Amino acid sequence: MPAVTADTLTLPRLTVPVEARPRKVKTITTAPQGHEGEGFPVRRAFTGIPPEDLDPFIHMDQMGEVEYAPGEPKGTPWHPHRGFETFTYLIDGQFLHQDSHGGGGVILEGGTQYMTAGDGILHIETPPEKLVESGGLFHGVQLWINLPKAKKRIAPQYQDLQGRDCSMVTSADGGALVRVLAGEINGFSGPGISHTPLAITHVTLAPGARVEIPWRKDFNALAYVLSGTGTVGVQGQPIKTGQMAVLVDGDTIVLQASESQESRSPALDVFLIGGLPLREPVFQYGPFVMSTKAEVMEAFEDYQKGKFGQIPIDAIQPHRPNSN
Repeated sequence: MPAVTADTLTLPRLTVPVEARPRKVKTITTAPQGHEGEGFPVRRAFTGIPPEDLDPFIHMDQMGEVEYAPGEPKGTPWHPHRGFETFTYLIDGQFLHQDSHGGGGVILEGGTQYMTAGDGILHIETPPEKLVESGGLFHGVQLWINLPKAKKRIAPQYQDLQGRDCSMVTSADGGALVRVLAGEINGFSGPGISHTPLAITHVTLAPGARVEIPWRKDFNALAYVLSGTGTVGVQGQPIKTGQMAVLVDGDTIVLQASESQESRSPALDVFLIGGLPLREPVFQYGPFVMSTKAEVMEAFEDYQKGKFGQIPIDAIQPHRPNSN
C-alpha cells in the first residue's frame, strides 16, 4: 500500500486539451527477477528495451515487494558512482543513506532520494538497525538518470525529499491519484532539482478507474506496473505487475485499472516516467556511466586513487543481527 495517499475529492484535477492525442503502445516487456547489493530481490525493469527508447534513463530496479522476517532486510554496502544521477523512491520500508561528500539521511515511506554522482561519489544505502531486527515490508524503485556529457563531471549533490513534498493531482472523476515525484506534469511540479528535463510519477487507480495524463511530446514515456492489472495506451493493451510499456506518438498517456484486482494488490499502481532524450554516446560499466570507454577506465583509476572522496570515519555500515 503506497505510503502517501490523499482524498482525491479535495485534489486539483488534470486538464486534458480537447485536441490531445493519446500515445500508442510500442512494446510491452516483462522484467526478469534478480538480486542486488547484499541480496535483496529486484525486478530489472529495463531488460529487453532498446537504449534509444529509454534515453535519458539508464537502469531501473523495482526493489521488492518483499515481506522480510526479522534479521532479513538487506541493502547495499559502500560503492562508487560517476557520470549520472540516482533516484530512489520508497513505497514501504526505510533506508539510511550516507556518502563521501557529506550527504545523508533517512528515506522514509513515500520519500525520495535524489543523488547526483557527477564527478564521483561513494555511498551506502542500508535499512536501519530497528528495521533489520524487526523485519517488515519493503518496496521501492531505484532509477538511474543519465547526465549530459557537459555535466558528467559536475560536483556531487544530495537531495533528501520526503513524501509530503510531492505534488498530488487526480483525474476528472477522482478515480486516480497521480503523485508528481520529480519534474512537471500538467503544470504540477515535483520536488528536487534535476539536470535532465524529466517527469517521474506514481499513479494509483482504483478498480475500473481510467486516467488520461498530459505528457510532453518531446519526452519519451515508460509505464511500469508496480502492482495490479489493467490496460495501457489508446488501444487498451493488457498490462500487469512487472511489465513495462513504451508509449510513442502523442501528448497524453491513457491508463485503466481492471474492475477486479487481487487481494494483495487492491489497485493498479504504475510508475510512469519520461524525459528529454539526450541522444549522446553512452558507455556504461558497472557503477560508471560515461560517454566513452576511456572515460570509464579513467573513472576506475580515479576511484582507486581515492579521488571520489573517503568513507567517513563515522560511516554507517550494514547492520548484522547479533553482531554485537
